Amino acid sequence: MKLLPLHIEDYMLPCFTKKLFGFDCPGCGLQRSVTFLIQGDFVAAFELYPAIYTIVPLFAFLLADAFLKIKYANKIIIALMTSSVALILINYILKFI
Repeated sequence: MKLLPLHIEDYMLPCFTKKLFGFDCPGCGLQRSVTFLIQGDFVAAFELYPAIYTIVPLFAFLLADAFLKIKYANKIIIALMTSSVALILINYILKFI
């Protein structure tokens, strides 16, 4: 079931790394994962791109930190960024195994 009246998949950017070299880049799957997240299919979003669940809170926290004075904001941002990068790299390595 699609919640959006538009077919957002028709407007997704292609992966130029995949088109030029024939293999996925570390960001492959992010757009489709966001689409699944918007549609409410949380399991499919995680299976496609596990780092989505650290990237979304990271951006939300960065937005909140821009307007509010949050104690220990730097440590929280570093932790979210580190976990995002780790998940992206682990997912990328597992694609080749």
